[in-house]
Amino acid sequence: MSILDGLIGPLAGLIDKIIPDPKARDAAKLELLRLEGSQEIEAMRARLSAIVAEAQSTDPWTSRARPSFLYVMYALFLFAIPMGLLSALSPQIAQSISNGMTAYLRGLPEELYALFGTGYLGYTAARQWGKAKGVDR
Repeated sequence: MSILDGLIGPLAGLIDKIIPDPKARDAAKLELLRLEGSQEIEAMRARLSAIVAEAQSTDPWTSRARPSFLYVMYALFLFAIPMGLLSALSPQIAQSISNGMTAYLRGLPEELYALFGTGYLGYTAARQWGKAKGVDR
């Protein structure tokens, strides 16, 4: 069973939940089946296999690249907790820090945010696939 064979069923189930009109739902499922044999599916299969290969690499720099990036992002999100406490003690200092961080984050290119989203989704998809295959714990 290929990666895509495992995706077609859940995607069809998702289509059932998202599209209420039966005719539109059937058309979307037919399009999904048409895409199954197309080059787009082959390209997706190639991308997913590259992600899985990187995740299974014994090289620590390769296999830990995505999780390390995610940990950095989690740290940024968790920084909100002490900022909330600081704002209770000194609203002016908290506001200054917040303005500085906002200016910094708005200065980051949109491509970086796209990279984060792609890395996050790719990592979770590869982990889920590995768990389904029994190679990841």
